[in-house]
Amino acid sequence: MAKRYLSLMDILYRVSMWVAGLALLVMVGVIPVGIFARYILNSALSWPEPVAIICMVTFTFIGAAVSYRAGSHIAVSMVTDRLSEQAARICFIFADLMLMAISIFILWYGAALCIELWEQPVAEFPLFTAGESYLPLPIGSAVTILFIIEKMALGAQYHRPVVMLGSTS
Repeated sequence: MAKRYLSLMDILYRVSMWVAGLALLVMVGVIPVGIFARYILNSALSWPEPVAIICMVTFTFIGAAVSYRAGSHIAVSMVTDRLSEQAARICFIFADLMLMAISIFILWYGAALCIELWEQPVAEFPLFTAGESYLPLPIGSAVTILFIIEKMALGAQYHRPVVMLGSTS
């Protein structure tokens, strides 16, 4: 069962990494288009800003889950480095439980926000509704929750080759 869960999390990790990377790539490509149209062509486009915002939210919430699983998130370890091994382990468990609580909060209220705004159109970008543009919040939180469960049940995955993809260490 653990091996199957790990392989599902590996697939989810890769997909999430690609989604976050593509969102960043699109955001980096769309912003100059908007600047060029506004200041060079003197004709502002309405869609680059909402697309960039959707990409930024996607990159942030999906990328945070990827970063958590890879152990590459920002961490202040000044205190835990000075604790005994058991005290540090307790701190890490507490941190994971707090992140779980935050992720559940974002999942719950992000889903409620999406449902509430599902039919509301975005004037500048009519292909999406406001609810659809906030979907990365509950999706990213759900992915983070799955990665937290994985870490708490099966240990950190930082050392595995699929997670170290692109790492030089």
